[in-house]
Amino acid sequence: MAYDLADYENFINQEVFAGKPLAEYVAEVQRIYCMDARPWIIGYSGGKDSSAVITLVYLALLGLPSELRTKHVFLVSSDTLVETPVVVDLIQSSMQQIEKGAKRDKLPITQHSVVPKTNDTFWVNLLGKGYPAPSRSFRWCTERMKIDPVSDFICDKISQFDEVVILLGARSSESSSRAQVIAKHRIDGSRLSRHSTLANAFIYTPIDTWDTEDVWKLLRGAFRYAPDDVEEWESPWGGSNRALWTLYIHSSGEGECPLVIDESTPSCGNSRFGCWTCTVVTKDRAMESLVQNGEDWMLPLLKFRDMLAKTTEPDQKDVYRNFKRRSGKVTYQNAKEGENIATERKHIPGPYWLKYRKAWLKELLELEKALNQQGHTISLITEPELHAIRQQWLKDPNEPDWTDELPKIYREVYGRNLNWVVNDQSQFDAFDAQLLGQVSVEHNVSPEMVMKLIELEISMEGLSRRHGVFDKIGSILKQDWGSLEEIEQRQAALQKRHERDIHQMDITEIENSLKQVQDQLAKAETIFSHQQ
Repeated sequence: MAYDLADYENFINQEVFAGKPLAEYVAEVQRIYCMDARPWIIGYSGGKDSSAVITLVYLALLGLPSELRTKHVFLVSSDTLVETPVVVDLIQSSMQQIEKGAKRDKLPITQHSVVPKTNDTFWVNLLGKGYPAPSRSFRWCTERMKIDPVSDFICDKISQFDEVVILLGARSSESSSRAQVIAKHRIDGSRLSRHSTLANAFIYTPIDTWDTEDVWKLLRGAFRYAPDDVEEWESPWGGSNRALWTLYIHSSGEGECPLVIDESTPSCGNSRFGCWTCTVVTKDRAMESLVQNGEDWMLPLLKFRDMLAKTTEPDQKDVYRNFKRRSGKVTYQNAKEGENIATERKHIPGPYWLKYRKAWLKELLELEKALNQQGHTISLITEPELHAIRQQWLKDPNEPDWTDELPKIYREVYGRNLNWVVNDQSQFDAFDAQLLGQVSVEHNVSPEMVMKLIELEISMEGLSRRHGVFDKIGSILKQDWGSLEEIEQRQAALQKRHERDIHQMDITEIENSLKQVQDQLAKAETIFSHQQ
């Protein structure tokens, strides 16, 4: 059975939102939709605000005659691949219901989910490259996992349609900073704003004047299909918002992790729904509340997340992280303004040690297996991510994994092999790594440095021109090899030698000056003796 706006006539005329009847907001959406041929992209996070936007748009399209429903509406969600599982299920089911309802009601709405590129996912960066868990000072996740995938989708539509309008559930009442951002980019005399970074993309925030009560009033609905129908929570496409309401009740606070389209969008750090791995916040209150309110099967996920968060504590960084950066160099903190330049600088830790990354991957796979055995259909890490992590380990700039342990770890957990890529270029194995380690110790050189040199030789094998080979060898030799203590001792020795060189230069300069004076005195004496 298809519906039209008449089915909701009483509700939209009688209910008031931010001082105006809902009918006025529906009419505004219809007017802006029919104003031009630019397709719409609705950012859908599955939370209350974005759910209110798609509900409002759905009602508006129902009220238009079929000949005016000429341009497409793309409903887009961003799946970071580490979203809170119950939220993922809710988003997927609701998007499918919306698309099914739109097809039934002949509305031009389709749903799309975007994901980060394999090399930009959370696990490839953390377990593969060794990036530390995100923190307020190093929030590397948002751009890679949220902004870039959505931006790619938007740019694709811009290339196809020249311009697009993006609809967001942003509200001025959320925060004063958000209100300023909304106002800053607003086009004079228009309800649209310019996108802060993407040309030919415009922003429309249809519920920006609403408060939280208005949002829930729309989602609660009570759309009456018959005079005696008082069912609440039903959405116009036929789904129910009761599950969303329950999710909010079972979690502390309000809000959700919004669809992030640029750096002005509110961060997920203090939000209700986000990644289950999020370590930007000290405590994941939302997941803790979900566990306490019936979702106790997620407790192992919460413990895993808390373990990652612990590694970001100042006194734990040197335990879990290499003293070298991925560049192979030891770097030190810069002097603060007014600080004595001679003050000893603390080194800046680099990526996680490979041994911890291996242990965490095994624990993650074991957790995934256990949850699925309990009846939960869940994927904590994808097969493409496993392949990418393996390649990162094999080519690690500080600790190349000649033992190639990732396939072994997977086999130990699941008892089967994936279709691993065979690296026919390298002929080294665990025995070779062990032997090289022994020989390197005997000759007092770093085994990792020798590994990188041998890897370079193998990579150049068969090439008729080895362009830049000496530069590449030089870059390896210039890296800091050995223990932190050894590196610091060498640097201290170099510093002393440098200081001696400076002193020697001063002495030489003084000696040269003295010699010049002596020469001048000798000349003066000679002249004086001749005059006598």
